[in-house]
Amino acid sequence: MRKTTLSMVSFMALSGLIMAGGDIVPVEPIIETPVSILDESSLYTGLGYGYFKQSSDAPVSIDIESDSIMLQAGYQYNRYVAFEGRYWIGVGGIDQTPNNASGDFDAWGLYVKPMYPVTNTLDLYALLGYADSTIDYDSALDWETDGFSWGLGAQYAITDRILLFADYVSMASQDTIDYNGGSVNADTDLYTINIGVTYKF
Repeated sequence: MRKTTLSMVSFMALSGLIMAGGDIVPVEPIIETPVSILDESSLYTGLGYGYFKQSSDAPVSIDIESDSIMLQAGYQYNRYVAFEGRYWIGVGGIDQTPNNASGDFDAWGLYVKPMYPVTNTLDLYALLGYADSTIDYDSALDWETDGFSWGLGAQYAITDRILLFADYVSMASQDTIDYNGGSVNADTDLYTINIGVTYKF
């Protein structure tokens, strides 16, 4: 009995020495924070398709439509704001209702682009700025409108450099329009719907 007791005491003492001599370091859990691929400041450029429409009631009710190529260039200052320029050039001529006049369309705009991050790869954005639109008819007549322009859209990053976007842009909404060197009263609305790809440098 005495030998058994001594053996147990010796075992417990030896165990205590082993535990006291070892360094037990707590391991901190590693928490990975998702990193957005849209939050770096950078220059960017883009290419897209645009559908353009102008509606006017002077001198008669006229609707003008055109397909266009849209060129985009800008600078993303931070996660929440960018500065952007756009240029639209019509392709395939214009469709005018009620008469079938032929001609070409082009437009440009300069914008401040506030952005709201929905997820790490998806942004909603607005466009606030100024735009100028011109329709040159083959009959030597031309229409031109310019003024405040705004838009709403979304962009989705498929990689850290390539984004897909879609937006609606109101080019102008005003009461006068420049017509063949003069000005006429007109309730005019112009807008374009765009889809495209942006590349960040």
